[in-house]
Amino acid sequence: MAVATVPETLLAPAGLNRWDSPWLNTKFVSGLVMVVAVLLMGLIGTRFWPERLALVASSPINLPPAWVSPNPQFGPPEAAHPLGTESNGRDILAVIITGAPRSFQVGLIAAGIGMLVGILLGFTAGFLGGWVDNVIRTVADSVITIPSLALLILVSSYVRVVDISSMALILAAFSWAGPTRLIRAQVLSLRERGYVRMARLSGISSFDIMFREMLPNMLPYLASSLAGNVAGAILAATSLEALGLGPTRIPTLGMTIFYAISSSAVLRGMWWWWGFPILILIVIFTGLFLMAIGLDEIANPRLRGASADA
Repeated sequence: MAVATVPETLLAPAGLNRWDSPWLNTKFVSGLVMVVAVLLMGLIGTRFWPERLALVASSPINLPPAWVSPNPQFGPPEAAHPLGTESNGRDILAVIITGAPRSFQVGLIAAGIGMLVGILLGFTAGFLGGWVDNVIRTVADSVITIPSLALLILVSSYVRVVDISSMALILAAFSWAGPTRLIRAQVLSLRERGYVRMARLSGISSFDIMFREMLPNMLPYLASSLAGNVAGAILAATSLEALGLGPTRIPTLGMTIFYAISSSAVLRGMWWWWGFPILILIVIFTGLFLMAIGLDEIANPRLRGASADA
């Protein structure tokens, strides 16, 4: 008996294929590749490049990158230091390999703590309402209006020993108010949805409704907010470090820029000292920005449609 087969092209909906997943967003994937590349540079780079070269007096001083023409003002370029060295005798490539992941770590810890606090307070305020909402909203608004950078400078100047953890905690103290306000607004919208009302009528506890019913529907939005908050925390940490208020015992991108500024690297023409750290920061910020936009499009079908039409 003959069996008739139907081509797959007739069974699949017109215009759809296996690559039409919303998570295969061009902006999101491009940003993710940029961020992962920076992280892998720190995770794998130490296996191919000595981490000890990031220490003071571990290399000859004031060497330009290997491809730069010799300059009497500086030492002769050496292939052993492809990105050059600085006035403290540290290899720039080793500083970037060890400093970039640590700068990213500060932003991730600070933004992660701020996001967790924002989720707890935002869900509580938006779902419960009443006086609880009034108190949380008032405190969050007060923190937002405070000039956080000035307070961060004041707090950092009084902390005797600043390391990665203490820097992240200082930033986290001011990074929860924004997510709290944004998450509260989303919860106010979601709590009127039909599935939330049905859950209330079914007698489900408020905790289960908030964190088992509503939270999964907000994950792409929360991931987008987290990416933006990480970029903001890295920028704040870099600003403090560029003022000399960061960790002095371990290399970070911001502290490298501070040492370059304090040693007049710009006036002396040592562009590689501050240029390469700034370039890595641009890559990190661009990657996180593209991830935030991509996740926003994934969470919002209207933006996906508008992007496709464009």
